[in-house]
Amino acid sequence: MIKDTKQPLLLVVSAPSGAGKTTLCDRLIREFDNVVYSVSCTTRAPREGEVHGKSYFFLSDAEFDDRKAAGEFIEFAKVHDNWYGTLKQTLLDALSAGKDVLMDIDVQGAGLIRNYLAHCDEGDPLKQSYVDAFIAPPSIQDLQLRLWGRGKDEKDVIERRLQRAEAEMEHWHEYQYLIVNDRIDESYDILRAVFVSEHHRIR
Repeated sequence: MIKDTKQPLLLVVSAPSGAGKTTLCDRLIREFDNVVYSVSCTTRAPREGEVHGKSYFFLSDAEFDDRKAAGEFIEFAKVHDNWYGTLKQTLLDALSAGKDVLMDIDVQGAGLIRNYLAHCDEGDPLKQSYVDAFIAPPSIQDLQLRLWGRGKDEKDVIERRLQRAEAEMEHWHEYQYLIVNDRIDESYDILRAVFVSEHHRIR
């Protein structure tokens, strides 16, 4: 008898700001009840409406340092004087419960995860379940129009985001899948196809 190879996925998605990543990821979450967002840790203070364990795991600097020293994070980084990171055990717990885990993360974080997976055992559940995709705009010019069209940011903020976007887009080839988000419905169809087909890939 053929064994069912379907297993939960750890789906990592990266994109420059304004490329449409959040829209695509939220749509996947809405369609598939089994998909959950990864919950990260942070040392920053909770904002209004944020819930510990749902929005983030809010840790003190000392708690974060202890977990970092113990090697509990699969990735971590300091952003604007605050630490952010993802606990390996959080991902393992979700996967062992049969949940697909969606990580919305930048190229630096995705690179750290790939580096960890490159050095762990072949049988590691995180390695077996890992899939990643890069969401790109059709062009920098298109991204610039999208950011200006939001009407939310000052000129210097948009310029910094465009500079960062150009740097991030140099990493697209490191991902297993590239989705150029020209039309949102077509792009979602591709992301959905990746998600569905990866569930049935023989590993």
